[in-house]
Amino acid sequence: MHSAVHDTIATVWRLESARIVAAVARRVRDVGVAEELAQDALVAALERWPLDGLPDRPAAWLMTTALHRALDHLRHRQMADARHGDIASDLEAMEAHVVPDFSDSLDRQREEAVLGDDLLRLIFTACHPVLPPESRVALTLKLLGGLTTGEIARAYLVPEATLAQRLVRAKRTLADAQVPFELPPPEQLGERLASVLEVVYLVFNEGYTATSGRDWMRPTLCDEALRLGRMLAELAPQEAEVHGLLALMEIQASRTAARTDRDGHPILLAEQDRLRWDRLLIRRGLAALDRAQALGQSSGRYRLQAQIAACHARAARADDTDWPQIAALYAELMRVAPSPVVELNRAVAVGMAEGPAAGLAIVETLLQDKALARYHWLPAVQGDLLDKLGRRDEARAAFLQAAASAGNQREQALLRARAEAQR
Repeated sequence: MHSAVHDTIATVWRLESARIVAAVARRVRDVGVAEELAQDALVAALERWPLDGLPDRPAAWLMTTALHRALDHLRHRQMADARHGDIASDLEAMEAHVVPDFSDSLDRQREEAVLGDDLLRLIFTACHPVLPPESRVALTLKLLGGLTTGEIARAYLVPEATLAQRLVRAKRTLADAQVPFELPPPEQLGERLASVLEVVYLVFNEGYTATSGRDWMRPTLCDEALRLGRMLAELAPQEAEVHGLLALMEIQASRTAARTDRDGHPILLAEQDRLRWDRLLIRRGLAALDRAQALGQSSGRYRLQAQIAACHARAARADDTDWPQIAALYAELMRVAPSPVVELNRAVAVGMAEGPAAGLAIVETLLQDKALARYHWLPAVQGDLLDKLGRRDEARAAFLQAAASAGNQREQALLRARAEAQR
């Protein structure tokens, strides 16, 4: 019995913890304190539910308990400082609303609207530029992804103690910098939203193609990034780049089942069984892309990448891929968000659209770019193009160089196998 109750608590917590922390943070104005008070509610559930039985509304019980904890916290906070009026207002508001009225549809809609705003505030706070990127990722997964410290540490292959310290420093940094728990002003929204989307995309990419370790993919991270992306799309429906990122992740995630064989070895895009692509995720991705385009905003980096992914998704066979269109989209992406990696991807598309010699000409210019000195996909692409041109010895050397630079063991094995195939 207790095991079933604990499983239910774990499930409810994973689904609702972000909303609870966000609601409490709006009251106490401190993300670290809010997380502690929400955890107190979780502990209370672990203690009481096995004895008293599951409440009718488990999520509401946790929310109400956490808000009571926040109320106690505010009551005990000294009232003599300059924020006396603000704290008193918080107390008054919380006395009136600490127990949500679930029978009144208007009250429920109002509460859900407030929670939506709270979640958006929490996302922007966790991804604040005052934090280094790795801390933003860790804090976002902890507060919004519902992952435990141990799960995040395992995903990023760092000791749990190291990850725990990173989280502590992040919350302390936010408190010391007095980062307000609020949406950024309009003039900062674009910059801050870009930081939020970057964090979500970093999480997804690490799950989609792990930078190190034994496994090529970490599906849990992809799932959490998708959940965050869907949440953002609901909370910021008028932002085209939010829908663009969600479209990109949905379409990319549709290939998951086809990206590895039974033993976990990578299967590259051209060789994948497209019948194994998830058509539901593709439809969701294309619908999100349509929403992004319908907003009439200028194309951003995520929407352009989603359009590229859509070109692959619409091709029933690899040979049907519209490579000239993909090359054109990468050229536009270079204009909007130039980077050596984007140019390398353009080289692949050009090589497919115009022939390997044209793609290799672009790659050869990138070989001089110090930013790609340790990027293993540069010599991997070079090797592929050289192979297609029949320059097998050079291709083998390029693949071996790529394998030496790769951090992921599955990728290393794949690249060594391609090198051996050149003999």
